[in-house]
Amino acid sequence: MSAIRKGSKPPRVGDGPLFSRFLIGIVLVLGALLILAPLVIIGVEAFAKGWQVYASTIAHPDTQHAIGLTVLAALIAVPVNTVFGIAAAWAIAKFDFRGKRLLLVVIEIPFSVSPIVAGVAYLFVYGLQGIFGPAFDEYGIKILFAIPGIILASMFVTAPFVARELIPLMQAQGRDLEEAATSLGASGWRTFFSVTLPNIRWALLYGVVLCNARVMGEFGAVSVVSGNIRGQTNTLPLHIELLYHDYQTTGAFAAASILALIAVFTIIAKVALERQGAGRGRSRPAAPQPSDAAQ
Repeated sequence: MSAIRKGSKPPRVGDGPLFSRFLIGIVLVLGALLILAPLVIIGVEAFAKGWQVYASTIAHPDTQHAIGLTVLAALIAVPVNTVFGIAAAWAIAKFDFRGKRLLLVVIEIPFSVSPIVAGVAYLFVYGLQGIFGPAFDEYGIKILFAIPGIILASMFVTAPFVARELIPLMQAQGRDLEEAATSLGASGWRTFFSVTLPNIRWALLYGVVLCNARVMGEFGAVSVVSGNIRGQTNTLPLHIELLYHDYQTTGAFAAASILALIAVFTIIAKVALERQGAGRGRSRPAAPQPSDAAQ
């Protein structure tokens, strides 16, 4: 009682050094078994038959096409979702309008729906038996089992990433800086590039990195809409599955090593951006400089 009266905090469960070390040990063991060990196995198995076999697998035309298609999907989906995320965050955080709650719900839908379910939904929208499929087929436009379907599915599953990073930050920053810049004569675009963008740049890059990583590794929705045509509509994750089913284990691990490297670089970029203050609720607005925006 005397210790509590003097202002010292009562002991809590887990404050003891033995219990803390026990918890840390469990986390380290589980992390090594569930995260580190698979990455190590991928690297070991990828080079199990030597560097030449690894290089020949990566240089195979089907693997090269899968890599190129994955990169193409990322080059289209990431910029589109970046623009969408900025626009959605700007509208939700800076304006009041009817339907704001509905827009927030729509943004969250890709996180609530299974990617495979989303792929099946695309079949009923753009397939030959779907709503718009017969009209597209009449004009010779192929959406599903082609590159457009892969890009649409990739855009769907990655749509929320940028918006989810920007909305809480822009809501916390408020509207004072933008209103001050506008009152001094700055245009909308000038206000965005001189006031808003500098304050959200790290969170924006954070969302872009996460969006790109998800595009590169997406499997469920793409597997439904692509048709799994080797050398034509296979992205890298689908190509890895085909190699594994064909008992080409070394080739599957070699292709998987590319995605593993992307994952490692994504983690490094994520940590670096978090140190810069990125991530929801971590960034702080810069000092107000409305005079600069009005110039």
